[in-house]
Amino acid sequence: MASTLKQITFRMPCQDMNGTSSLPALAKLNFWHRNGDSGLSEDEGLFIGYGHVPSAFPYKMQDMYTRELHEREMDGVVLENEYLKATFLPRWGGKLMSLIDKVTGKDLLFANPVMRPCNLAIRNAWTSGGIEWNCGIFGHHVHTCDTMFTATTHLEDGTPVLRIYEYERIRGVVQQVDFFLPEGSKLLFVRPRIINPLPDVIPMYWWSNIAVPETPDTRVVVNADGAYVADNNTSLAPIPVYNGDDVTYPINVPAAGDYFYKIPPKARKFEAALDADGYGLVQTSTYNLIGRKLFCWGQNPGGDRWQEYLTADGSPDRYIELQAGIAHTQYEYVPMPPHTTWEWLEAYGAMNADGDAVHGDWQGAKAEVARCLDRLITDDEMDRLLAATKKTAVSPADGKLLFCGSGWASLENMRRDREGMARIAPHLDFTSDDREQADWISLMESGKFPEHAPDEVPVSWMIRPEWVRMMESAARNSDSSNWFAHLQLGITYISINRLQDAWNELEESMKLAPSAWAVYGMAQVKRQIGDNENAARLLARAASMRPNDASLAKEALELLCNAGLDSEALELAEKMPESVLSVGRVRIYVTLAHIHLGHIEEAEAVLNENGGIVLPDIREGELIITEMWFLIEELKAKRDGREFDRANAKVPPIFDYRQCEKKFRRPARRRGAANGEASSEE
Repeated sequence: MASTLKQITFRMPCQDMNGTSSLPALAKLNFWHRNGDSGLSEDEGLFIGYGHVPSAFPYKMQDMYTRELHEREMDGVVLENEYLKATFLPRWGGKLMSLIDKVTGKDLLFANPVMRPCNLAIRNAWTSGGIEWNCGIFGHHVHTCDTMFTATTHLEDGTPVLRIYEYERIRGVVQQVDFFLPEGSKLLFVRPRIINPLPDVIPMYWWSNIAVPETPDTRVVVNADGAYVADNNTSLAPIPVYNGDDVTYPINVPAAGDYFYKIPPKARKFEAALDADGYGLVQTSTYNLIGRKLFCWGQNPGGDRWQEYLTADGSPDRYIELQAGIAHTQYEYVPMPPHTTWEWLEAYGAMNADGDAVHGDWQGAKAEVARCLDRLITDDEMDRLLAATKKTAVSPADGKLLFCGSGWASLENMRRDREGMARIAPHLDFTSDDREQADWISLMESGKFPEHAPDEVPVSWMIRPEWVRMMESAARNSDSSNWFAHLQLGITYISINRLQDAWNELEESMKLAPSAWAVYGMAQVKRQIGDNENAARLLARAASMRPNDASLAKEALELLCNAGLDSEALELAEKMPESVLSVGRVRIYVTLAHIHLGHIEEAEAVLNENGGIVLPDIREGELIITEMWFLIEELKAKRDGREFDRANAKVPPIFDYRQCEKKFRRPARRRGAANGEASSEE
């Protein structure tokens, strides 16, 4: 059949996003590898520690969702030929939700049956399953739960192309991905482009994140004999056997972890997840996508809890992630030269390899996958196809603009037009009805911000240096008596670590018109210099000024509890309406304050309600619920005059989020164990 592209709607269970936080995202993104700690030799040449950003600012956090699922109509776009059917979700970051092998009827991906945002992304909300395209800064990207620009176009031979793109505000780059599925092709082709329009070298990040089903027989085959792992900072581990386990079988990986494969520079770049019969997904790319990764949740109660938490309640489905990136690890950024575009080609499809070879010795498994991949497509053919589709990639779309993204690229092009500069990505249509740019258009055109009431939630923030200079000029001249101008400049100064300047601007804003936003900013200054007690009290003051604001309530209660001001946390909570007190994270911190004060009954009642408290936006790696259970059990043991052994305590599964816990792992699988039985060896 001819390749087709069509827009669809369908219904599925979905959580409501409920908008964004009212606050600027100034909380630090704390990653251990930002300092460049490594146990690697000088020959590895990795960019560990280079280029990390302090926060998600100027974006707002997407943390207002709850856990309730509702049937919702979803927008999708389908690319299809006689072999594959690919379904994309433009309103969810351009995710490839499903890739069905029409020959077998099987989905090659883990297609999550629900859209359930959880706290795993740069801006909090992220949904598991499918394939996403992470560009800009470390983590699940800032647009993962946003609508992307989505357009249709064609290759020169008439093959339909789906184009998804957006402007990323922190790095100031454009991300574009063209997808096509030619007639007769057994592979879906993905053609990303990262466009740096700036006169500066910028740290760049890209990882394609691929969720596939995990089964007891799944083996991940990649062209490598070693992997960078996070044990003892970053170290190089042997593959396939590491710490006594054959970690090419995810079922053998004891705890959540990443394996970043060390692929020889001239070796073919591929990664496959294949079952007992040698069937499954294969991904390959041109050479400049050098990195490959395996992520497993681990074989322990915490890993099980997280996998269930991310999908339908009670679901037994398990998945792993294959990933492909422009660096060897995700602990790195790669320096991207000024006025440069990087592009490459990826391919995804079904592989039917010999099962005995795939599950035999490691060198034979690699050779078998490479042989089968060459039957699908060779490296030379990949290179030729990348070159042949260049003209389409740099040409305006000749079809429809199906969905509009944000207005930030349009604003940047307006600024460039005024200054006589070249537009960013002029072949892309950035038309948008986004209203978040109104304040900045006014600043650019009149040198002043519009008037705003102090109780009005600021719609947007800005970080790019050109706009900082405009804000500084306005605050010193035409907008010197405008509280909002000083607020905007003060908050931006916090984001670039000009803390004394930030404090001065926020004080000036408060003199002109007191606002919870300025008090919040002052609390962040205190927090960043380590004065947590005064930061907590300032946050409590800001929350008292807006008692109906759940975003302020969450941050104030968290910092009060962390600063040991538990009585003050409960006093603040008493002033909050029920609509705020019912918010999951507010309830958690109120309960934690009760625990710290020894109020066992009050805390235990909340922890156990409805079979066990659930925190909608619990962060990956966050153990607050597990720790609360431990603290309550310790208080009960002390009250009853008995010992409590935390090290050997069995945490109820509903409270156990310890994904890195190795102690309670399931037994490793012995290769070739009959009927899928696990090995008794440990």
